[in-house]
Amino acid sequence: MTPPLILVLCTGNSCRSHLAEGILRRALGTEYEVASAGSKPAGYVHPLAIRAMAEIGIDIASHTSKHLDEFLTRPVETIITVCGNADQACPIFPGQVNRHHFPFDDPAHATGTEDEQFAVFRRVRDEIKQVFEAYAAGRKDQAKRA
Repeated sequence: MTPPLILVLCTGNSCRSHLAEGILRRALGTEYEVASAGSKPAGYVHPLAIRAMAEIGIDIASHTSKHLDEFLTRPVETIITVCGNADQACPIFPGQVNRHHFPFDDPAHATGTEDEQFAVFRRVRDEIKQVFEAYAAGRKDQAKRA
C-alpha cells in the first residue's frame, strides 16, 4: 500500500516548505510520503536553509525546488501551505482530503549580515519545527485510533 502523500506548499519552494518537509519527514517516518513544491519555484534550495537544517541533524542538501504542477496527477492526501501566496494559489488536488495553512515569515527576505540572516533562518526553522512536530504527533495519534 502506498503511504499517503502530504504536500507542503510555498511560493518559491526554496526555504519554508523545505524546512517543513524535512522536519515532517523525520517526525512521521515511512508511514507517510512528504514532499514540497511551490507555485513559483525559485529553482534552488536556499543555502542557509540547508545549513539551518544540518544544525538539527536533517540533511536537505539533495532537495530540489519543484513546481506544484508536478503533483497534479498524484493522489495528494493532505496539502499544507506555509505562506499566504501559496494558500491563495493552491489548486484542488485529486484525492485531496485535508488542507491546512500554517503561515511563517519568509527567511529568504532577511537582511543584514550573514549571521543576522542565519538567525532568522534558525528562528523560522524552530517555529516550523514546533508546529510540524505537533502536527505529526496528532497524525500518529489519529492513526493509532483508526
